[in-house]
Amino acid sequence: MSGMAARPVPAGFQTFLAFDYGQKRTGVASGNRLLRTATPQATVAAEGNARFVPIAARIKEWQPDALVVGVPFHPDGAEHDNTHKARRFARQLHGRFGLPVYEVDERYSTTEALAAGARDADAASACIILEQFLRSLD
Repeated sequence: MSGMAARPVPAGFQTFLAFDYGQKRTGVASGNRLLRTATPQATVAAEGNARFVPIAARIKEWQPDALVVGVPFHPDGAEHDNTHKARRFARQLHGRFGLPVYEVDERYSTTEALAAGARDADAASACIILEQFLRSLD
């Protein structure tokens, strides 16, 4: 896990939005600490800075206490190009919206989502990422 993920999550943080970053599509899920469950939201089908307009609308709608971003790694834990892109996206979210951002190792989340028969693999992956994060909380 990264330095961002290693920070403790304050007990007062109850609601979260999670993102499965992709260059063309970004999966989104909402969830809360009490139920430790996530609900898929419509995937953001936008690239570059254009993605931040629908993301801003989701943040306004859900009013999360913090954001969660899935960060991909190779199976052996090594970083790759998309690892750096996802971390950059996490930094951009923090800079634009001022909310704490936590990173989660998202190896295999898309594979798991597809194996479960997800119609929207990006949103399902965001759910898997968020539920993994919620399970890690005390």
